[in-house]
Amino acid sequence: MKKITLLSTLLCSSFFVCSEETDTTLNAYAAGYVANFTCSATFNAGKSKDQINIDELTGIYPLIADTVKTLKANIDTEHKRVIVDYDKDKQRISVWRPRLGCVDLPVGASLKAATLVQAPFKENLAYQKDDGKPWQMLNGVNKATGNKALDEVIAQAFTRHYGEGARTSAILIASPEAIIAEQYKAGFTPETAQRTWSVAKSIGASIIGVAVAQKRLDVTKPAGLESWSHPLDPRGEITLENLLHMASGLDSNKAGNRTDRVYMGGGLVSDTATHTALEVKPGSRWKYANNDTMLALRTLRETFNDEASYLRYPYDNLLDKIGMQHTFLESDWQSDFILSSQVWTTSRDLARLGLLHLNNGRWQGEQILPKGWLSYISKPASAQPPETAPGYGAQWWLYNERFPELPNDTIAARGNRGQFLVIIPSEQLVIVRRGYDLAGLKGFSEHDFARDVLKALGR
Repeated sequence: MKKITLLSTLLCSSFFVCSEETDTTLNAYAAGYVANFTCSATFNAGKSKDQINIDELTGIYPLIADTVKTLKANIDTEHKRVIVDYDKDKQRISVWRPRLGCVDLPVGASLKAATLVQAPFKENLAYQKDDGKPWQMLNGVNKATGNKALDEVIAQAFTRHYGEGARTSAILIASPEAIIAEQYKAGFTPETAQRTWSVAKSIGASIIGVAVAQKRLDVTKPAGLESWSHPLDPRGEITLENLLHMASGLDSNKAGNRTDRVYMGGGLVSDTATHTALEVKPGSRWKYANNDTMLALRTLRETFNDEASYLRYPYDNLLDKIGMQHTFLESDWQSDFILSSQVWTTSRDLARLGLLHLNNGRWQGEQILPKGWLSYISKPASAQPPETAPGYGAQWWLYNERFPELPNDTIAARGNRGQFLVIIPSEQLVIVRRGYDLAGLKGFSEHDFARDVLKALGR
């Protein structure tokens, strides 16, 4: 496929940092991308093939975009898996599991291997209706709010007003008392799950918070990963807090957000993220790195003796307790959650997570997150991003003095293609925006939208 060779050369020499993958590897990545997204969108979200092609497989990562267009996904609804053939005699396979979504088998794996994937949940939950606590839900969606200014702001969100490449799929604005506004694009409902991309990092931090509340973890102590345990290994000094702050000091190539082998290649967290070398002293440098998030969750994983208990932990101790029952935490094929990106969830589920934080980690009388966890994740890390970006706390972005048009306590979870969960504690407000923004164009401006929402609400 000569197009891939030319494209990868051009991209690597311009704004993407690449590791000179072969055409065969890039083709395997493209096939893995199609298999995973088709699997997740089909079985997590109930989307049609046309919806998948329009939403999930267009406007994507340029390195594989052209090849993705040439590949066909074979959906096996009986066994809930997707197979994508490539390079004539090769295939990539993604397998769905109840509640856990889709897991990509490694390159070269056969269908026989699909039976070996751990599935601790035998079936999906009978979903509870969203008609009770902690909110009284609206009777319907896509209706006028009665606030003309707010309705206009929301209408603009479904145009290119907030970004040339913006393609909005959902808007939800909520307080602890009620959903103030909720709108979806055609074909979407409140139960339509969508990939969070890096919003998953903040979900992962919340799971870490639960473990801290239960005294399973201590953020101030070394991560203690087994692969770093030799006394000669300086990585043994990396604390869990360093990982949460994106300040591990580890090598993550020039582009720390490019972890293609895990995301598209069926690679393992345990043989990729854990094996990079230290570059600078832990805590001395901020660098956005998917590996830091995966390593933080790997720290939690190593406190468990078996895979099934770990896979159930986030559901039993967080998601189910606050009603996030349309959320799928996807993992690699050895049951490490890929919580730097691979979560599928709904706008209402994200809003529930926001409300948990507004209520300082307490939900219907139970303290799920540690007292003071909101303050902890909102405290600026010792090393910070460039001033052109929001600040950074513990896997959450901070809008503090860098964005004076928003309250100083505003924090957000932010993800690729325009996924946003904005929490404004001083206004007791949660704002969720979901989208399929187009790669290479200016995406949705969440801070401008949040500013306009506050203005429309008279705040």
